[in-house]
Amino acid sequence: MGKTLTLGSTGGEWAGAKNDPPGREPPGREPPGKDRGNEGGRTNIDTKTRPKTKKPSLYKVLLLNDDYTPMEFVVLVLEKYFAKGRDEATRIMLHVHHKGVGICGVYPYEVAETKVTQVMDFSRQNGHPLQCTMEKE
Repeated sequence: MGKTLTLGSTGGEWAGAKNDPPGREPPGREPPGKDRGNEGGRTNIDTKTRPKTKKPSLYKVLLLNDDYTPMEFVVLVLEKYFAKGRDEATRIMLHVHHKGVGICGVYPYEVAETKVTQVMDFSRQNGHPLQCTMEKE
């Protein structure tokens, strides 16, 4: 019938059964170095390697100069869609005005694409030909 558990000062000792050979440990309490189901005494470790996630490619959002869009409108676009302060927006606008192109920011593809669309739509709604593009960094 069975195995009995007698309580001792340590909380529990295995009494075993009549037919158990001496030195047999209760289930779940094998001696150190002994791994159930592994007679070689070695511990099997299953390791799972995570594939390294590749960082998303970044894209520069660019404003292109034209002869018709007012400078103040370009500053407004930089403040509204790129969270630039007045001074930084003015600096970028002047760079675009003098060099022909300027970087508004660098973003993951989807964010850059959204910003380009927003700027182009806002410019058209306000009757300005301002061009905004993106290119891989």
